[in-house]
Amino acid sequence: MLELVACLGFLCLIIFALAAFYIFSIYNGLISLKNNIERAWANIDVLLKQRSDLVPSLVETVKGYMKHERGTLQDLTRMRAQMLSAQGPAQKAKASEALTSALKSIFAVAENYPKLRASENFLQLQNQISAIENQIADRREFYNESVLLLNTRIHSFPDMFFASLMGLKDKEYFKANEEEKKNVKLEL
Repeated sequence: MLELVACLGFLCLIIFALAAFYIFSIYNGLISLKNNIERAWANIDVLLKQRSDLVPSLVETVKGYMKHERGTLQDLTRMRAQMLSAQGPAQKAKASEALTSALKSIFAVAENYPKLRASENFLQLQNQISAIENQIADRREFYNESVLLLNTRIHSFPDMFFASLMGLKDKEYFKANEEEKKNVKLEL
């Protein structure tokens, strides 16, 4: 009889240890996903800032060539200010899209100015901005994947109970706007 009690006690201890391990793994997994999202967003934010920091140099470079395009330059400067003051993924995504659109306008208008297109400084800035745009796209994909994983876990059983206790809520995706989704019209 004593052996049976000891065996049941040992079995209860093993079940308790497994349950505790399971609970800790759920908790640690959710924390890991939350931290991945924060890190991914921080990486995007750094790239958005780098791109915004290039805008004043771009404006100064093109200002002398584009005397008739003052409105385009003012739009670019205004979009940069909105980008720097935006808070959170939704606002930053919207401001980023507006800045990207303004940059595309500048590069499109530059086609009308052969001396500007030949400028070493302009070409260097254009290449830097293009490289940063590609990095933003890569980081946005990683961020959205992390958001998908977290949002799925916080709505899945039994993770949803722990997520609720931890105060975890759905995270926002870094989405493209309708303008970015349109087909590009190429004229040859």
